[in-house]
Amino acid sequence: MSTSFRAQLRALPDFPDTMPSFEPDAAPQDPADLFRLWLAEALAAGIRQPHAFSLATAGSAGQLSSRMLILKDINDGGWQFATARTSRKGGELAAHPYAAMNFYWPELGRQIRVAGSVDLLSAEASAADWDARPASDGTANPAWQLYSLVPREIEFWQASADRRHIRHRMTF
Repeated sequence: MSTSFRAQLRALPDFPDTMPSFEPDAAPQDPADLFRLWLAEALAAGIRQPHAFSLATAGSAGQLSSRMLILKDINDGGWQFATARTSRKGGELAAHPYAAMNFYWPELGRQIRVAGSVDLLSAEASAADWDARPASDGTANPAWQLYSLVPREIEFWQASADRRHIRHRMTF
């Protein structure tokens, strides 16, 4: 007798047996500082590409899409990422300049969601980001655009073995 796909999925483990604790009241007040702390813990745990995130965007008719990108920086202007303005996501951001990022580190039972408006950064900053790419051969890419997601909401989520997951949500 074969197991149904649903049963097979339900039998998969959700989270590791041990996960870090998280006390929102003791966390840094600045979400960028808390992100940097969690990123350092993800690196210490050996998580590959902890700077990778899923970016969700919407086109002009509201159709949704998501894809994986790499976080470039966090500063007072927002959470930075880059793509070609001529890509699907570039077109969606031009039509509807709002997005949501989601970082997920299953080995720690953690995820971070960042949502807000998206600004285009300068042509100079975009060119410098292109030039700093590991695979850059020195040629220019005028379609390359550095963006900054300006958070309106950030949620730090920590899984718990007792299923009383901790959500630390900040709005701006």
